[in-house]
Amino acid sequence: MIGRLFDKLVFAVALIAALQVPLLVDHYHQYLSGWYKAIQSQVDGYETTAKAHQFADAKAMIDNHLTNPEPSVRADAEQKLQTISLLSELRLGMETFSSGTLFGKIGFMLHPDRIHQLKDVVQNFKPGIPLHISGLAFAVIGALVLNFLIMLPFRLMRSRPSVAQRSI
Repeated sequence: MIGRLFDKLVFAVALIAALQVPLLVDHYHQYLSGWYKAIQSQVDGYETTAKAHQFADAKAMIDNHLTNPEPSVRADAEQKLQTISLLSELRLGMETFSSGTLFGKIGFMLHPDRIHQLKDVVQNFKPGIPLHISGLAFAVIGALVLNFLIMLPFRLMRSRPSVAQRSI
């Protein structure tokens, strides 16, 4: 009886935890979207500045600034290059979140290079219940799998005959 109660408790905790994953993915997507729009706005400003000063594009302007003898101009150009590179990475994330699977999104979030962003999202995360069928299905299946994995050692121990029973 205690074993069945423990099994149900483990399932309940696993279900509650698994329900949070789709919500965390949605929160991460919102975070990524805001960051992407901010960086895109910066890069658009680089393009506008480049056109205003007769450069073909922002990349041509940055290449020109990288050869400038003034160290602050070169440092600014390097920062601009990093910002453009970041925009490319964020664009990849936006594509993943707009058309990818839940597992692809989770994989993107859990990439070691992005753990800092995930920590930022978790700080503002509020637990809840997903209201879409895919989130609920993921939670139920995830809870069943977690419950099975957690309870497996206990089930194996219960099914083994004890030392006293083996000697008879």
